[in-house]
Amino acid sequence: MRAATPSMYADVLTESTLRDVVDLAVRLVEFAGALVIFVGAAWAFVQFIGYGTVGLRKWRGTPGAEFGFNRIRLTLGRFLALGLEFQLAGDVLRTAIAPSFTEIGQLAAIAAIRTVLNYILGREIEQERREIERLSPQTGAATPGTTP
Repeated sequence: MRAATPSMYADVLTESTLRDVVDLAVRLVEFAGALVIFVGAAWAFVQFIGYGTVGLRKWRGTPGAEFGFNRIRLTLGRFLALGLEFQLAGDVLRTAIAPSFTEIGQLAAIAAIRTVLNYILGREIEQERREIERLSPQTGAATPGTTP
């Protein structure tokens, strides 16, 4: 049996093959992020319609009725944050194979924007969650994350 040499591996995994594999991984990760965002938006839309047609009539005039909308926003924000994390992971993967300085600069700018958006979204989610928790005992509203 012949011992494996570095040249044998170079024949199996060429740079173009590696680029193709990483490109496929980037596309899959970015698709996962887009899918998470789409599912979250669809879920929030269905909840909003349900709340607007049934929940609003049910809770009209009761303390804490605004929590239904806040819970929908909070959950949608979580989906958006997770989707942005997947998108950022795709950006990081894209830089794995010897990119040019122009590509690095573009990806750094995109990653910075997505990171800032994710940070701001995370802060807003936390503030919304604290506000719901603060007001829940006073109004008798359900705990955050439950359907109203």
